[in-house]
Amino acid sequence: MDKLSNMSVYVKVVEMGSFTAVANHLDSTVGNVSRAVSALEQMLDTRLLQRSTRRLSVTDAGRRFYDRCTAILADLENAEAEARNALLEPRGTLRVHCVPGLARQLVTAAVLEYRQAFADVSVDLLLSQRMPNLLEDQLDVSIQIARVLPDSAYVSQKIGVSHCVLVASPDYLAQHTPPSAPEDLRDHQCLLLGTVDYARDEWQLKSARGDATFVHTGPHFSVNDMEAMSTAVKRGAGIGLLAGFSAIDDLRSGALVRVLPDYYSEERNVYAVYTSRQFVDAKISRFIEALKTHVGNQLAATAAALVGQ
Repeated sequence: MDKLSNMSVYVKVVEMGSFTAVANHLDSTVGNVSRAVSALEQMLDTRLLQRSTRRLSVTDAGRRFYDRCTAILADLENAEAEARNALLEPRGTLRVHCVPGLARQLVTAAVLEYRQAFADVSVDLLLSQRMPNLLEDQLDVSIQIARVLPDSAYVSQKIGVSHCVLVASPDYLAQHTPPSAPEDLRDHQCLLLGTVDYARDEWQLKSARGDATFVHTGPHFSVNDMEAMSTAVKRGAGIGLLAGFSAIDDLRSGALVRVLPDYYSEERNVYAVYTSRQFVDAKISRFIEALKTHVGNQLAATAAALVGQ
């Protein structure tokens, strides 16, 4: 028996006053109960109980040890109850990483909705383009956009699908003849989005007519942030590739205009990545459910509006 088990048996012996009573209570044997107490006495080099054929009595050292044991076992029971409850009721601090564009457009709103439902959870939302090390960075969830996630020991759940579309400002298109085919893009200022999952020097486009790849040459402007790209496009700098979730409000308001509206980028999956499939903390599992509801539904609606999916 380990130390904590022996302590638990010893507490029962003091409280019930009999090895036999404790053995019956634990569905064990008198010999096992006696050995548990003896093991503690040998470890402590101290007699805890005075034994006679008729009765047990607790020594002064045994009484002090009993008081300590009851406090330790109560703390352990509380810790176990708290840990079990963490799997049922969201509480504590949830540390979330997200790529910036998606965080600004969709995830921040989902976090606020989540906190309204679970006020006992504090959320730290960290924005970065890079894929973090969840363990080293002490993160609970990372929200990523990728065609395929790299192999890792992490667990992932798909939240939805995102596409990029070509857009420009009305002022830019008023001064330049809008392209009617992908090859016409060579006559335009093309603003390049360079992130982990987007090649900086080419656009791979899809449409019902077929696929097309446009390779950029010559002077250009490039950026690795979707919001900065949106700013550049709206200022009339040229044609840019924007994620549908980033562009759709400006397309609806007229601040941006779709270019080559039959074309869009290959789809990227939006994933929630976390560290373990077993014993997932409730704050994590409920947050992923919230992402599927708030972010996943908006991604689906945007895809339906822009690419017919």
